[in-house]
Amino acid sequence: MMLSASFAALLSLLHVATAQTTTASAPTATSTVALNNAAKAAGKLYFGTATDNPELTDTAYVAILNNTNMFGQLTPGNSMKWDAIEPEQNVFDFTGGDQIADLAEATGKIIRGHNLVWYSQLPTWVSSGTWTTETLTAVIQNHVTTEVSHYAGKMYAWDVINEPFNDDGTFRTDVFYNTLGSDYISIALTAARAADPNAKLYINDYNLEYSGAKIDAMVQLVTDLKAADVPIDGIGFESHFILGEVDASSLQTNMESLTALGVEVAITELDDRIELPATDADLEQQKADYESVVGVCMAVSGCVGVTIWDYTDKYSWIPSTFSGYGEACPWDENLVPKPAYDGIVLGFQS
Repeated sequence: MMLSASFAALLSLLHVATAQTTTASAPTATSTVALNNAAKAAGKLYFGTATDNPELTDTAYVAILNNTNMFGQLTPGNSMKWDAIEPEQNVFDFTGGDQIADLAEATGKIIRGHNLVWYSQLPTWVSSGTWTTETLTAVIQNHVTTEVSHYAGKMYAWDVINEPFNDDGTFRTDVFYNTLGSDYISIALTAARAADPNAKLYINDYNLEYSGAKIDAMVQLVTDLKAADVPIDGIGFESHFILGEVDASSLQTNMESLTALGVEVAITELDDRIELPATDADLEQQKADYESVVGVCMAVSGCVGVTIWDYTDKYSWIPSTFSGYGEACPWDENLVPKPAYDGIVLGFQS
């Protein structure tokens, strides 16, 4: 595959950075294949990354982010969540979301909207409000309709519902479920479809990668939504792994259980955290983990793409959330590709 001059120059800079910022004992990536190019050559729709607004002042970071040979899709980390978009009732602020949507459009990238209805990062007027069935239904419909309409025609997909289940397969109790039961899911999906008939509508959750009650509950939910003619197009597998705990067989089985119901699937928030300090052997295992996950997406025809939950350890959410863990991303804190990068390439070539 021929490399563009700009991409070849970028790779050259990355290799210079490798020489300057790593020691001889720290393994780095060797592949020069750009990841979105690899995904598309393999028949997938995209390879993408999450990003967030504070990072967009980092020019070295943005230079890699903007390269559509590398990333063909973006997910905003926080700026499209409820607390950012509608901090006060009927007061909408699209500033942060627009910045990432505009960046995606300017660089020819697909964008996934994240997210519309989630128990977390809610403004207090929602989470602590006193609601009836009628008033909370109207609030959900207004929020979803306004946000989806604002971005209509720009989004490939929306994570309409985020993390509805506990790990034991029960519905998570929050302001939405406590007031409306599981009907809040169909209320939001129906409003999203009306606001943008062309956007794919997803439910997104973690720990769907393993066999057990949670994936069983998701399969049942999709079955029930389909039977009720509620719009549902895809299921997102967040895929926040711990080093060495990828179960490729279960992941593939679970994806196929959902695609058999007529929905697509995607890896939506992939990272692979390591207990620190990371060793060279850990980085090789991480390479194998990334290769396995991408390889499963390759094996499942209904898996449309893979998104990593930011591409660099410099902006990873892992260290602040999981004490003692880090180095979860395919690029290190110096924006140098790690062996995990090679694992992704190998996965797409499987």
